[in-house]
This record gives sequence, structure tokens and C-alpha cells, in this order.
Amino acid sequence: MAVDEGHPAPDFTLDSDTGESVTLSSLQGSPVVLYFYPKDDTPGCTAQACGIRDAWGEFEKAGAVVLGVSPDGEGSHAKFKEKYDLPFTLLADTEHEVAEEYGVWGEKSYAGKTYMGVDRSTFVIDADGNVAKVFRKVKPDEHADQVLDALRAGS
Repeated sequence: MAVDEGHPAPDFTLDSDTGESVTLSSLQGSPVVLYFYPKDDTPGCTAQACGIRDAWGEFEKAGAVVLGVSPDGEGSHAKFKEKYDLPFTLLADTEHEVAEEYGVWGEKSYAGKTYMGVDRSTFVIDADGNVAKVFRKVKPDEHADQVLDALRAGS
């Protein structure tokens, strides 16, 4: 299933790095940056998360809620967040149900091995709960700037 621009973002509830549940639809009224990444504390994912952290003031100016989603559990998220002083919420999609719903769970290959995993992707969701912009196969070091450009274009 693919989630397309201009359509409502599929709703979900996931547990966060603090153990609290976060429901997407409860965030309507603010733009949401929903980004899916493969794994906590790996080089690409760290660069991506730190890019958002380093531009945090710009995300705040845009009024955006940032949610990072990976198959890692709450404990892993809490350590990752603390290690890099990340100012946004990380969500545990341990059964990868949300990743599947957003069409970002698929076959990947690395070092000649094939496995199932998350395709690094970001969905910018407008204040009404509709998908405003989709970024697939995101490059970690360009991610924050691309997302900020999309947020600014939507305001």
C-alpha cells in the first residue's frame, strides 16, 4: 500500500521513547514530520536524526511535530535519544505495522544478503492530517533541509 500526497495520512498509535502512546490524529492542528528510519544509532540514522536536531529551531518555527519511527523498541529509542540529545519523539514500530501501512517496509539487500527492513522515507503531514509531501529513499545529510523546504512551502 502506498500513501500518496494529497490523501489523508493513515492514523496509528505507537509507544514512544518515554513509554507514552502517541496517536497521529491527536496531533491535528500542527504539521507533522513523520520519518521512518531503519535502526537506532547506526551511521545514516544518526546523521539523519542529528540533522533534524541541529536545525531544531527551524522545525519549531514551522510549528512542526517531528516523529521518528523505527522497528527498535522503546529502550533502544530512549538510549539513542539521550546519546545524541534528540529534541523530538521516537516511536517504536516493533511489529512494523505502521511501516507496512505507509509502504516503507520492504525487501532490502546489504553485503549480498536479502532481508526485510525500513526504506528511509519521510511524510510531511499538514495540519489537517493530509499528506503534503512524501520523500522516499532519503539521503540522511540532505533530509532536514528538504523537509524544512516542504514545511515552508506549505505555510
